[in-house]
Amino acid sequence: MIDMTFQLIAFFMVLINFTDAEQDQRVRLPISDIAKPPDAPLVEPRTIHLMTSGIVSFAGEEVHLTELESLVRRDARLLQEAGKSLSDVTVIIRADRDAPTGQVQEIMEMCQKVGYEKFALRAREPPGA
Repeated sequence: MIDMTFQLIAFFMVLINFTDAEQDQRVRLPISDIAKPPDAPLVEPRTIHLMTSGIVSFAGEEVHLTELESLVRRDARLLQEAGKSLSDVTVIIRADRDAPTGQVQEIMEMCQKVGYEKFALRAREPPGA
């Protein structure tokens, strides 16, 4: 009986949704009334974190915003070599609430140049929503 319990615990630990692992706690998301969780899990998500200082975290590396395009190109090339289509990838942008909006637009333009088509902006729901 105890063995079965431990097996169930191990099974559920494997199935836990690790979406919090892709979040950078240094990014304070803006609050939006229209923020809602995604309808379905994303197939090939790529998360970009934008801090107020202009530093961007992507694929485990932190670079200045001007250096992001080379990282995005490398990631796109790796996906294509693995036989995956860039049209299936959703780029999730988690920008700090104090980051300039123009920088978010720059990130989207860089990703579009490389070939990414789908984007999702992250925000928090208002307290009590």
